[in-house]
Amino acid sequence: MTARRYAVPPGRISLIQGECRVTADPEAVMTTVLGSCVAACMRDPIAKVGGMNHFLLPEGKGTDRAISLRYGAHAMELLVNGLLTLGARRERLEAKLFGGANMTDGLTDIGTKNAIFAENYLKHEGIRFTGGSTGGRRARRLQFWPVSGRVRQMQLVASPETVLQPARPPKDSGSVEFF
Repeated sequence: MTARRYAVPPGRISLIQGECRVTADPEAVMTTVLGSCVAACMRDPIAKVGGMNHFLLPEGKGTDRAISLRYGAHAMELLVNGLLTLGARRERLEAKLFGGANMTDGLTDIGTKNAIFAENYLKHEGIRFTGGSTGGRRARRLQFWPVSGRVRQMQLVASPETVLQPARPPKDSGSVEFF
């Protein structure tokens, strides 16, 4: 059995957790899937540049680049600085925020914390917040056209079998199960 290969459409930029990308390509579309993570979609409409980040946690300590990219504080700075490098001006930046869902009962409200952090960052930095979609209990698939600012979001629905349930202790408490 051979693996199927799918061609990536020209101009498509897929982001995963901890990534940040900027571009001036008018054909580019950035995509990601979000749960409790947050993506900031930011652009300068005059310079015709834009970008997206995808972060896992609001703030934290990380000394190497791979770890620090997981945190919103670092990811937001990278996005802004990347856009400025492409000719954007800080006073013209506009941003939309997506993600920040609280998808599983009994876990921390990290999605809410991520969304609040991102909104506060924009306010503190004087970046115009133009909307988006944060919160709720569903994951999202996101497409962002960074030059035009167009965004398309699809909420993902999981079947009850795929939703994580809290672990229950085994009836036979003397046994050990390895996985």
